[in-house]
Amino acid sequence: MPSLPASVDLDECISRLYKKELLAESVIEAICAKTKELLMRESNVVHVRAPVTVVGDIHGQFFDLIEIFKIGGFCPDTNYLFLGLSPSIHSIDQIKIIDRFREIPHEGPMADLVWSDPDPERDEFSLSPRGAGYTFGGQVVKKFLAVNNMSHILRAHQLCQEGFQVLYDDRLSTVWSAPNYCYRCGNMASVLEVSDNGERFFNVFAAAPENDQHKDIHPGNEKAADGNALPDYFL
Repeated sequence: MPSLPASVDLDECISRLYKKELLAESVIEAICAKTKELLMRESNVVHVRAPVTVVGDIHGQFFDLIEIFKIGGFCPDTNYLFLGLSPSIHSIDQIKIIDRFREIPHEGPMADLVWSDPDPERDEFSLSPRGAGYTFGGQVVKKFLAVNNMSHILRAHQLCQEGFQVLYDDRLSTVWSAPNYCYRCGNMASVLEVSDNGERFFNVFAAAPENDQHKDIHPGNEKAADGNALPDYFL
């Protein structure tokens, strides 16, 4: 990782976070800036060796992230991958050449990859009710897997009450990793453990005990830890 300011001890920060202690805003900003430098060096398509644990959306639920590490194992002992399809994309190579160093546009391949969802009632593509991206059916998934010599698609970005969903004759799985989403949905969450021989196991878990501190918050009155109102995209 690129060097951090001398005032930031990364090991100490990790230790404090594992103990559920919050970091100073300036420290978080420094870590995010250096992490951004590191991620910008990565390809759009990263090849990951199994065994690996796949994590879906966590939506900033910090205490539940710590629960994930307790369940799946702490870094670096566990290899983690933190994660739609598009009618404009037919191969992995087309994903590699997307310019991702920008805000997500309202349309096009990049928006489709972020916002598209599976729809078991359809076979092909259809406009998404989200207002961005598409819904896609079993035939779309089957064709994409065949063209790219793949056996399965793992994706996230869609709430699952049971924490996960498997569709299209075991060709696509959705992983959702934010339990009791928005501290009100009452859903379970999961991480997906993939073994070195490709076997998949959904490790399902409930919300962290600290989740209860939000149970009396009414919609529209959500606050961050510093007392500031949460922006809409957390709701």
